[in-house]
Amino acid sequence: MPASPLVIAFDLDGTLVDSAPDLLNTLDVILKEYGVAPVDRGATRTMIGAGARMLLVRALERAGALPDVATLDGLTRRFIDHYADHIADDSRPFPGVEAALDRLAARGAKLAVCTNKTERLARLLLDRLDLTRHFSAITGADTYGVAKPNPLPLLSTLAACGGSAAHAVMVGDSATDVATAKAAGVPCVAVTFGYTEVPAHDLGAERVISRFADLEAAIDALGLEVA
Repeated sequence: MPASPLVIAFDLDGTLVDSAPDLLNTLDVILKEYGVAPVDRGATRTMIGAGARMLLVRALERAGALPDVATLDGLTRRFIDHYADHIADDSRPFPGVEAALDRLAARGAKLAVCTNKTERLARLLLDRLDLTRHFSAITGADTYGVAKPNPLPLLSTLAACGGSAAHAVMVGDSATDVATAKAAGVPCVAVTFGYTEVPAHDLGAERVISRFADLEAAIDALGLEVA
């Protein structure tokens, strides 16, 4: 038996939860208030994953309307306030998430969330979707003062679960998640249904899955003992 539990750390947006509808609805509201036309959803969906401020920056840059820092600060606060009030209007777990989490936990794995959302918003979203109960740790970009792809958030999240990089897996949907895992010395499973601009098979993850039903097999194929 391994000395420590296998810890599986999940990204949140685009990995566990399809949160794009509420994020992009909020983006439309903020852009309209600022006098900017909504950005095409096909373009903005791939902008998700680096936090509210970066989503605004990317959308405003695309519209040629990036404001000064003080204005951007205000828009970001307004975005977060509106989003918090509508965080689970249309956001839902991806198909098969809860069943996969239950199976992994039954085998003895510790589950965690390591996201670039703020911890408060991550917990709020997971609470609203009744997913919080599955996780031993939930950490955000502000929990440790740095965001992914810095490896510190992932390594600290693993430690909070009583685990280590030597016996862990990162599950995510973006180049940021893969880079974080590599920097931490942790293998990564990438999902194909997330928000990345780069196809999942080109991200450099050790395994790629297109549905949560295949997650256990992907982890087993990495040679990591779950229980």
